[in-house]
Amino acid sequence: MHDQFGRKIDYLRLSVTDRCNLRCRYCMPEEGVVGLSHDDVLRYEELLRVAAASCRLGIRKIRVTGGEPLVRRGIVGFIGQLANLPEKPEITLTTNGIRLAEYAPGLKAAGLSRVNISLDTLKAERFKSLTRREGLEQVLAGITAVEKAGMLPIKINVVPLRNVNADEIADFARLTLEHPWEVRFIEYMPISADLDFAAEDGLPMAEVEASLGAFGALEPLPRAEAAGPARRYRLPGAIGQIGLIPSTSGHFCPECNRLRVMADGRVRGCLFDDHEIDLKQVLRGGGDDQALEALLLAAACGKPEKQQLKNSGKNAPRRRMHGIGG
Repeated sequence: MHDQFGRKIDYLRLSVTDRCNLRCRYCMPEEGVVGLSHDDVLRYEELLRVAAASCRLGIRKIRVTGGEPLVRRGIVGFIGQLANLPEKPEITLTTNGIRLAEYAPGLKAAGLSRVNISLDTLKAERFKSLTRREGLEQVLAGITAVEKAGMLPIKINVVPLRNVNADEIADFARLTLEHPWEVRFIEYMPISADLDFAAEDGLPMAEVEASLGAFGALEPLPRAEAAGPARRYRLPGAIGQIGLIPSTSGHFCPECNRLRVMADGRVRGCLFDDHEIDLKQVLRGGGDDQALEALLLAAACGKPEKQQLKNSGKNAPRRRMHGIGG
């Protein structure tokens, strides 16, 4: 499957819910948001049908996302169904880690390959301030559980924010000195205009890289298929890796290989593009698999050449990040 610009599309981000057990200040307002109704959310059998059609078209990696995917009942069994598709796609998961310690052994047994954990601070009070919830100890326990289960490499996603957690860049980087983890610094993406942070609050990746210079010269690592858009480095003497993702200052559109299917059955070709195709017209309208594949192909062909994110105001997508699946 290729788009109109010749990019090979082999990666599907599959959102199973728009619900989340945190209220991160750069994702949701304090009062939360109105969630999808039960009937609006795709059933697992519908999500599996979408995944199967995608794999027949050439998808080879499926990342399960949310909201927070581990809040949806039955998620472990669904992961197992994805892992057992005939094409045997790689199945990965992005999570905030709150329920990860509980689920890690079952996820591994079901066939999950790897986990990305979103964590923006190593300080308990700051975690509570950023997420409006308790939970740092649960996240750290989840990381330990994933490592024990052997789902490696563990990737920890950090969004550096000026005057918020920028002083922890070195602390996160030090984790790679003792752990075989990949700590990935991701530029803040101002998806919505009515949140606690604006575009200028994000720390450009050049500043992050400058901060890492205190450890000595960074060793560039060769591009790995599993690295996605990250530029990978190793600190002197480290056993883990650093990933730098310049989401806004240096977009990676020419290499974009993904489609996003959201929990309500709509598919979009770009995180920052509001153009969507509703798969429910086939899934609940009696359409066959050929019709479903046609819609997925149309979504791939409709991918824009590059992102159009200009600021966090009128040009931002209508959906919030938790509803897109990141």
